[in-house]
Amino acid sequence: MRQTTAAMLAVALVVASVDVVVAITRRLDREPAAVAAAERPPRTSAPVPTSLPSTTAGPATTTLPPTTSTPPAPPSPTTSEATAAPSPVNEPALTAQHSSGPWTVGPLRGVGAWIDVYDWTNELTNGQPSVLPPDIDRMAELGVQTIYIQTAHRRSAADVIEPDRLGELIDRAHARDMAVVAWYLPTLEDVEVDLRRLLAAARLPIDGLGVDIESRDVADPAERTRRLLDLSMRLRQAVGDRAIAAVTPSAVHLQVINPGFWPGFPWPELAATYDAILPMAYWSIRRSEWRSGERYIGENIDRIRASTGRPDVLIHPIGGIADGTTEADVQGMVRAIATRGAMGGSLYDWATANPALWEALRPLHAR
Repeated sequence: MRQTTAAMLAVALVVASVDVVVAITRRLDREPAAVAAAERPPRTSAPVPTSLPSTTAGPATTTLPPTTSTPPAPPSPTTSEATAAPSPVNEPALTAQHSSGPWTVGPLRGVGAWIDVYDWTNELTNGQPSVLPPDIDRMAELGVQTIYIQTAHRRSAADVIEPDRLGELIDRAHARDMAVVAWYLPTLEDVEVDLRRLLAAARLPIDGLGVDIESRDVADPAERTRRLLDLSMRLRQAVGDRAIAAVTPSAVHLQVINPGFWPGFPWPELAATYDAILPMAYWSIRRSEWRSGERYIGENIDRIRASTGRPDVLIHPIGGIADGTTEADVQGMVRAIATRGAMGGSLYDWATANPALWEALRPLHAR
């Protein structure tokens, strides 16, 4: 009897441990999923090359445990993933001619809503996506001007997940006069794969591209930074003068709350390479004085300007997480953005926000 009881207790502890890991992984991925300055002149649309530019020797691949956002029924975080790179020949033909036109920073102004692959795909929602084409209509009704949509994920073999379904959402947004900015979270374990997936997104009929910079799968901060800057430079070379955005961790998180998260984060280099910085300023997961939309957003804008050495750097804060915030906090976020002359704001994410939060963002409406 004692042996049976001990065995049952051991099983219960293992199950509880897995639940804790899953919960932490989900939260980390969501902290990971605008300024008064003249907008750059209209950009000419340059074809996105199908080959990957190379300026340095490819970095060695580091194999580390995956840390990504958690789907409704996720695989175990300890499950090893296939390391073979997916073949781009299996993707549908995506050409530069599909682009909806020159990318400017215009779509980054005003009000935005974020959608990740655990919202819209069949593959990563067990066939039960929460974001459907009618949601795009609802976004338009609530004043959303730009949709930020994730196009690939490390747990999928595709460089662009479910392109037909994705295309339907993009077309619906354009029909409602909304812009679409694609985004992808590179792991930096294999810069070639990351670049290929970003270029695949760039060939979609979108209005901009964001690089979600938060993965710590490369453990050494210096090497992580080196790979990030290599990827960023090669992406810039590939897209030419089109506007691209750096989706970064919160400056408060990096400098105050957890400086060990990414020591030496390259703010000046990112500001020089990207056209705008979109910090993931999620006050809802903070404590004490930082759990304030107005305080947290304002402090992030101030710190990014100081860290880049550019008071005119374009900043578009991402607030949230939506299911943990209030209308009053979003109103505070709007005040912080307006007071500092930032270019707009958005919420992560659409699926967890209620209508009152989008109404609170309406004062940021632009274009």
